[in-house]
Amino acid sequence: MSIEEILDLEQLEVNIYRGSVFSPLSANHQRTFGGHVAGQALVSAVRTVEPGFGVHSLHGYFLRPGDARAPTVFLVERVRDGGSFCTRRVNAVQHGETIFNMSASFQCEQRGIGHQDVMPEAPDPKDLPDIAAMKAFDDEGFKAFAEWDLRRVPNELLPHIPGKVAEQQVWFRHRDRLPDDPVLHICALAYMSDLTLLGASWSIHPAERDLLQVASLDHAMWFMRPFRADEWLLYDQSSPSANAGRALTQGKIYNRSGDMVAAVMQEGLTRYPAGYQSADR
Repeated sequence: MSIEEILDLEQLEVNIYRGSVFSPLSANHQRTFGGHVAGQALVSAVRTVEPGFGVHSLHGYFLRPGDARAPTVFLVERVRDGGSFCTRRVNAVQHGETIFNMSASFQCEQRGIGHQDVMPEAPDPKDLPDIAAMKAFDDEGFKAFAEWDLRRVPNELLPHIPGKVAEQQVWFRHRDRLPDDPVLHICALAYMSDLTLLGASWSIHPAERDLLQVASLDHAMWFMRPFRADEWLLYDQSSPSANAGRALTQGKIYNRSGDMVAAVMQEGLTRYPAGYQSADR
């Protein structure tokens, strides 16, 4: 299923939409991919906003595991419509229960100060192997994302920053050109932003990755500048802290010109199974 099909929701009633199933391709995807439900939730919110307002942030919580083989219904609440900003709240429902909720804020075009952090150094994506050739990722699990060109920067090529304990970089883009619809590109980025971010937390614990119970717990994004999801984007990721079965991760997303187009924060479950004692305890 293409990203356009994933993000093309069916309207059931005023403020009520239904999204397609995740269509898992392996046993690794019995649960709905978090980016799938987050991207569809954002689409449903966008559908209720007047033209001229663009999304600038979203904050979501993953409340229950989603059923990858069942469609999701999105209930949109029009919280506020102001002159400069408007707010929407979305509940994603499966089998009568809320699996995800999200607040999204929209802003009309305005002017103000401007600055950004410098894009970190990174190898050119064309000099890196496609993700399918990299043993660091589960090839079977990533088949569902075959329409995306993903290239992870090897650890030995990372520009390690003193004081940062866990770092990861991933280049990505949609393999085919997408329509010239800014909303599609924004929602596609929301979809992809959940795919690799939590992996930054176990990048320095490779031996324990297969032992962990992992899941996204919450997800926040801020959209800062225009971009295209079918052009190379660098996802510069880090995990400043992990403790008590949870890990905090953060990411900055840049285009090849060095413009910071989005920022992401996420807390995820990184828990040992009951009764397990790690070597560092």
